[in-house]
Amino acid sequence: MSAPTATPPVSTGGDTLRGGTLTTASIVFMVIAAAAPLTVIGGALPIGMSIGNGPGYPAMYAVSAVILVLFSVGLTTMAKFIDEPGAFYSYVETAFGRRLGMGTAYLALLTYTAIQFAVYGFLGEQLSILVDPLVHIPWWAFALAVTAVVGFLGYRNIELSSRALGVLLIAEIAIVVLIDVFVVGRGGADGINAEPFLPENIFSGSLGVGLMMAMAGFIGFEATTVFRSEARDPDRTIPRATYIAVAVIGIFYTVSGWAVVEAWGTDSVLEEAVNDPDNMIANTARNYVGQWAGPVVQVLLLTSLFACVLSFHNVLTRYQHAISHKRGLPKALRAVHLTYQSPSMSSIVQTVTIAVLVVVCALAGMDPVTQIFTWFSGLATFTIVILMLLVSVAVIAWFHARPSLQVSAWKRLIAPVLSLLGLGTALYFILTNFTVLVGSTTVAVVMAVSAPAVFILGMIFATFVPEFDDKIITRNMAKQMGDRS
Repeated sequence: MSAPTATPPVSTGGDTLRGGTLTTASIVFMVIAAAAPLTVIGGALPIGMSIGNGPGYPAMYAVSAVILVLFSVGLTTMAKFIDEPGAFYSYVETAFGRRLGMGTAYLALLTYTAIQFAVYGFLGEQLSILVDPLVHIPWWAFALAVTAVVGFLGYRNIELSSRALGVLLIAEIAIVVLIDVFVVGRGGADGINAEPFLPENIFSGSLGVGLMMAMAGFIGFEATTVFRSEARDPDRTIPRATYIAVAVIGIFYTVSGWAVVEAWGTDSVLEEAVNDPDNMIANTARNYVGQWAGPVVQVLLLTSLFACVLSFHNVLTRYQHAISHKRGLPKALRAVHLTYQSPSMSSIVQTVTIAVLVVVCALAGMDPVTQIFTWFSGLATFTIVILMLLVSVAVIAWFHARPSLQVSAWKRLIAPVLSLLGLGTALYFILTNFTVLVGSTTVAVVMAVSAPAVFILGMIFATFVPEFDDKIITRNMAKQMGDRS
C-alpha cells in the first residue's frame, strides 16, 4: 500500500480521484446523511412501531447498532490490507476471487440504486403534497428536478457535496435533539421511565419486523470505505469515521425513539403511530416545543430526504468508478473531470439511471409511497444484509488463510463471527417477513429472486470479460524491452 498523501495531487484529468482531501468529519457527515436521521425518526419510526414491536421498537436500533459495530471491526481491519477502494465487493474479491467479487459488486449497485430510488419517490410525493394547496404538480416532476440538482452537485466536486450535507444534517439533528430535550424536561406523558427497554415491550408485537425495519435505518454507514482513496490518512480516518457513524446513528435513533415513546406514553404511543404516522413527529414537536416546531420538522424532513439522495449519489458514482477499473462496467465510467477531479461520467450515468426509473414508474402509474418507496426500500434492506454476510465470511476466510499477520483474534475471528450470527438472524427475520415489508406476495418473490439473479449476472460478466491490469501489462512490456536490449 502506498503512503497516504496529505495534499491533493495536481489536477491532470485522467481516471484518478483526488486523494487526501476528506477528513473524518466530512466522511461522517456524508454517511450519517445517507442514513437520513430525520427521515428515519419522522417516517420509519412510526411504521416500525405500528407493524413491529410497538413501544419496544426503539430498542431494536440499539440491537442493530451492536451488530453493525461488530461487523465494522472486521470491515475496517481488513480494509488496511486492500489497496483499492470499492467497499464490499473488494473484500469478497480479495478473499474469494474476481467472479464472486463482481457478483457482490453488482448486488451492491442494486442495493444502493434501490434505496436511492425509493427515497426519490418519497421525496417527490412530499414535495407534491407541500405545494398542492397552491398548484398541483405530480411527484415525478419534483423527482426529476431533484435528480438534476443532485447530479449537478455530484458532477462538480465531493467537497461541495460534503458542505451541503453538513448544513442540512446539523439542522435536522438539531430539531430532533430539541424535541428530545423538551420531552425529557417536561417529563413526557407519564413521567420519564425505561419501559421501552423492558422485555415485555421489546418482545411485544412482531419483534422480527421491528428488527428488520431498524436495520434498514442504518443503510449507508458502510460507505466510509468507498471514500478510502480520497481520505486523509485512510488507515486512521476510515476506522474512526465508521465507528463514529455507527455510534452516532445508533445512539441518535435509540434515544430519539425512546423520547417519542415517552412523549405519548407507553400505553398510547402505538395508537398514535397507527392512526397518524405521517404527522406523528411533527405533532410531537408541536405538543412539546411549540406550534412553530411542527412546520420546521416538515421542512427539515424534505431537506433530510434531499441529503439522503445526494449522499447515495456520491456513493454510487464511486462504486461505478471503482468497478469500471475492474472491467466490470464500461471504461468510460473511469473518466475523472479535469478541473473537479470528480467521477463526472459516472455521475452523469447515475443521474440518467434515476431519471429513466422515474419516467418508467410514472408511465406505469405506480404510487410513489405505497409502491416505489415500500418495494424498493424493502429490496435494499434484503440485499444490504446479504452483502454484509458475504463480507463477514470473506473477512473470516481471508484472515484464516494468513495466520502470520499481526492481527488480534478479536479483530480477525471473534467479532466477525459474532456479526455473522447477528446478520444471519436478521436475514432470517427479513425472509420470513418479506411479504409484510413489501405488501405483496408476487412482488416479494420478484424482489427476492432479483438479488441472486443480479449476483449471478455479475459472476457471468466476470467469466467472459477477464480483468487486465494496465500496470502489470506495462511492467511486462518494459521487462521484455529490457531483455531484448
